[in-house]
Amino acid sequence: MRTAIVGCGGISAVHADALSKMEDANLVACADTLPERARRLAERYGAVPYSSLEELLQKEQVDVLHICTPHALHTPMAEMAAQRGIHIFCEKPPVISSGQWTQLEAAAKHAHIAVCFQNRYNPETQEAERLLALPGAGAIRGARAFVTWSRDAAYYSDSGWRGRLDTEGGGVLINQAIHTLDLLLRFLGEPTSVSACMSNHHLPDVIEVEDTLEARLSFSGYSALFYASTGYCTDAPVFLEVACENMTVRIEGHEVTCRWKDGRIERFRHDPAVTAGKSYWGSGHESCIRDFYESLRQNRDSAVALPTAAVTVKTFLALYNAAREQKTSHRPKEAAHNET
Repeated sequence: MRTAIVGCGGISAVHADALSKMEDANLVACADTLPERARRLAERYGAVPYSSLEELLQKEQVDVLHICTPHALHTPMAEMAAQRGIHIFCEKPPVISSGQWTQLEAAAKHAHIAVCFQNRYNPETQEAERLLALPGAGAIRGARAFVTWSRDAAYYSDSGWRGRLDTEGGGVLINQAIHTLDLLLRFLGEPTSVSACMSNHHLPDVIEVEDTLEARLSFSGYSALFYASTGYCTDAPVFLEVACENMTVRIEGHEVTCRWKDGRIERFRHDPAVTAGKSYWGSGHESCIRDFYESLRQNRDSAVALPTAAVTVKTFLALYNAAREQKTSHRPKEAAHNET
């Protein structure tokens, strides 16, 4: 398949590297408003560089477009390509508002659209899913998740778009912690209500989005605690724990620990191979991208097809609504319609 990438920043190299290992994908073009970035990526992978997506789509015939641009551009670029029948593999978040979600769902009628929730493919995730599905696990009693990473002033000022509500859509929740929220919901399902608070503790004069968000998500019969901050001194391993009647499953970085009620302990560790990305991005990009291309050949939905992102999108919009409006509770199903 003839493939193109728009947005040639850091994450684009991860996509290009994965595509280079696939026999049925040929990266033919890339575009960036900074021509030098497009040229560097193009030279490395034998593609043609362009300075805009519009120019690329006018001059190239492509089957798939990878969107690796700032958040606010994901939906309009996906619409532009999907209307031409081009399939979309989009970096997270797929949208930054409920209005964009409506637009993206409409665009998906013209082409396959997938969201890069690559952590769904991590071996740690699959091991935790296996354990939670065991008949002896018992009912879920609760869960908790923590993301404590570090982002300094330069991270925002160097980008030109991070830290701004209109271009990033939010802060730590929509950018850094969205993958952890996605996994939490994958294990627990859709919450019935949420409550949240957010703040900007360490860069109030630099960014206008939150650096910290804490939340409680309610489900039928139990709840989950969620905490995310970019005010730590380093990028600590993500912590996610699900407590069941007969065992507790914990993911911490690349390790999974299962502690049974009877005292048994099972441990699983995955040492990911070195990739073009950062270690805390996880090791699932290649598997995620490969599955998407296989789904196109087989005319089926992949595990990250747009409908599978609905619960995560509705929930992060609900969390932002709850935090901004200071409501004690906000139903995720309503958030996708109420948020603006």
